[in-house]
Amino acid sequence: MKRPLYLLMIMSIAVSACSKSNDSGSAAQPDTGLQGPIQKPASGYGSDGNYEVAEIDFDNPQYAGTQVSIFYPKGITSPKPTIFFSHPFGGENKAYNAGLYNFIAKKGYVVVFVPYRTVDVSVDHRYQTLWEGFVKAAMDYPNIIDTRKVGFMGHSFGGGASIDLAYKAFTEKGWGQDARFLFTMAPWYSFNWNSPLSTEQQLQSFPANTKMITQVYDEDVVNDHRLAIDIYKHINIANSEKDFIYIKSSTINGYNYLTDHVMPSSRKAFDALDYYGVYRLLDAMMDYSFNGNSDARNVALGNGSTAQITMPAYNGQAMAPLEVTDDPSPKYPQSKYQFPCGSSTNPRANYCE
Repeated sequence: MKRPLYLLMIMSIAVSACSKSNDSGSAAQPDTGLQGPIQKPASGYGSDGNYEVAEIDFDNPQYAGTQVSIFYPKGITSPKPTIFFSHPFGGENKAYNAGLYNFIAKKGYVVVFVPYRTVDVSVDHRYQTLWEGFVKAAMDYPNIIDTRKVGFMGHSFGGGASIDLAYKAFTEKGWGQDARFLFTMAPWYSFNWNSPLSTEQQLQSFPANTKMITQVYDEDVVNDHRLAIDIYKHINIANSEKDFIYIKSSTINGYNYLTDHVMPSSRKAFDALDYYGVYRLLDAMMDYSFNGNSDARNVALGNGSTAQITMPAYNGQAMAPLEVTDDPSPKYPQSKYQFPCGSSTNPRANYCE
């Protein structure tokens, strides 16, 4: 099977494997130094939490030879709100987004990572792999994972998959009774796996307490922004509880803060764009969803508030502010992208415009 250009690109930048830890050890910590002149936030949303990170690994029920990983705050005595993360093509090594997983756990929450095969399997099997890994983690570790407060987060293929997986968890398992949100980044095509409903029926049937952030990146040439726009416009979440966020690149003091497809923190180095553009908003979304903090809402879902869109500066040079809208429209033609919305691969091709 010929590997697509996207897969080769992703695999070429994936970092080397982390050593496997036992169920009582601390998780491996990534290098905290940032490239570029702007440092990560020292306080507030986007700053590192105070917890140490622990990790549990267990055999992946659908992908022999790999393990599902649970990152959680070390020393907790009760289950904590949990993020179920779906990785992109080629990101099946947990080191690929280790910075994100550790950030979530340091903040006092749990994240579940399930690797799936990138090639030689169907889309359905990838969804099944993610699903069974998430469910087994929740069933086997109820002392760590609180399924009453959950978020489904994903990037690229995982961003598209998160929609179906979240719907299945919310409606079939009842997860998220007290809090639930979606956080998708540069999503690929969205399918509905093992369901009698169409994706459109699913989108119109999300539970009332669901919140959502959708992000796209200006320099992404892989996934058509129309894929994210379609889902955002058709999902039955009130505008007051969702935001579409467009992140643009900046050059500060000669350093290029790139908004390419592999943002966040899966490039060759961390930089402030990861922390201010992604981690900060995720941090606020978790605090708003899980704890009901109104100040957090103004950052996560501020509908273009100053607190939401303002990015950091260095020596008078400010990074481009975030663009936030409830009525997104594409900026570029479909021909720019490797995976255009109108492709026959997309089950929602009729919704591209």
